[in-house]
Amino acid sequence: MFEVEWLFCGFNSRTSLLWGFGVVACGVAEPHALDARFTRRKEVVEVLGGGSGDASARLVLLQGVSLLQPEDAVFDAMLEGWTRQQRGGRRLQSKTIGDRLRVVERFSEFANAYPWQWTASDLDDWMTHLIGVVRRAESTIRSNQGAIRLFCDYVTSPHYQWPAECEERFGTHPVQICHEWNTVAHLVECEGRPGRGPMTRAELQTFFDHADDQVERAVRIGRKGALAAYRDATVFKVM
Repeated sequence: MFEVEWLFCGFNSRTSLLWGFGVVACGVAEPHALDARFTRRKEVVEVLGGGSGDASARLVLLQGVSLLQPEDAVFDAMLEGWTRQQRGGRRLQSKTIGDRLRVVERFSEFANAYPWQWTASDLDDWMTHLIGVVRRAESTIRSNQGAIRLFCDYVTSPHYQWPAECEERFGTHPVQICHEWNTVAHLVECEGRPGRGPMTRAELQTFFDHADDQVERAVRIGRKGALAAYRDATVFKVM
């Protein structure tokens, strides 16, 4: 019995590991010393070079080989392809990509399902948990929903071939689960608590007037500090 073992050549954003060059091993492969996620990742191929379509299923996922854990391997390949799409096509920062990946992973763990099994009710249950139990802020809720929406946009797009790949392997395909009727709309400029939000123009003008009043007060009563108050008022207006 022959088993093809693939290692990557690149950077894994989920495990922060540098992978080596791909090798072919005969016989039964020895279990790797690293965690299960790395083992599953060996079934996903990093295609060197690649063009604008290097985030598609046919280029991210190893073709023509029976996967040991097909569900986990396909999900990992989806995340890897989405990472490439954000990093290559959209030029997003690594932190932004990593934050979105963690949101998708947390939602998958909560729903106990793979992306091609997700439903809108799964998202509703997760939002209920985050709001009622964890008590996340509205801005966090909207950010999480945005990450799930973008991931679903990626895996449901025919350009990346994930719907056809999932149909072939699992008999079903992923769908968009974030809609206008089950997500938070971005209606206000600041979604944080009022005490932590940016000052309005009226509030800034009141603050500047108060700083000027402190200068006049120090001059009027003839006490020290007029120069320091004038300096502070000037700095506040130009910073």
